[in-house]
Amino acid sequence: MEIFFTNQTIMKYFIPENQKLRIAISGKSGCGNTTVSKLLSEKLNVKMINFTFRSLAEETGLTLPEIIEKAKTDDSFDIAVDTRQVEMAKEDSCVLGSRLAIWMLKEADIKVYLYASDEVRAKRIQNREGGSLDEIASFTRMRDEQDSSRYKKLYNIDNNDYSFVDLEIDTSLYNPEEIVEKIITLLLDKKLLNLQ
Repeated sequence: MEIFFTNQTIMKYFIPENQKLRIAISGKSGCGNTTVSKLLSEKLNVKMINFTFRSLAEETGLTLPEIIEKAKTDDSFDIAVDTRQVEMAKEDSCVLGSRLAIWMLKEADIKVYLYASDEVRAKRIQNREGGSLDEIASFTRMRDEQDSSRYKKLYNIDNNDYSFVDLEIDTSLYNPEEIVEKIITLLLDKKLLNLQ
């Protein structure tokens, strides 16, 4: 349970007794997926699941570059990360923020898809990591294509079809706090969260 100020009012949210709350949030790189997932998990005082290649590297004793290199020719690394995220999310209330969360976590109480134009995403990545905007835009396009191809091959998922989600948000129109408020409003409307 988190207390925070909205319009000078103290708000307390809690998950109904004997219930679990699982929120799946997906979006391509530069859409604010990690930022929104982290902020939402903090506001609701639930775990954020963020199991990545870096986490796998720590577990296996391999370096991150080794994992990335091996994953180019061995699908088991992607499958290990995706499977572990879902297993962890099933354990307790959480926010699962990942590229495939809305497709992989069938048990999610709500599914949220964050999107932004290619130009907005490239600018955000540039602000975060630096570099040439043209090179980032080109790399991001290539990465999107590779991701889509990999998801189709591994899971028969079309990550450009998110028509089934509960909420779609253009993240270029709102800041992360406003996006979190939209998600919380939906949770309250669906009686998945109570206001005290």
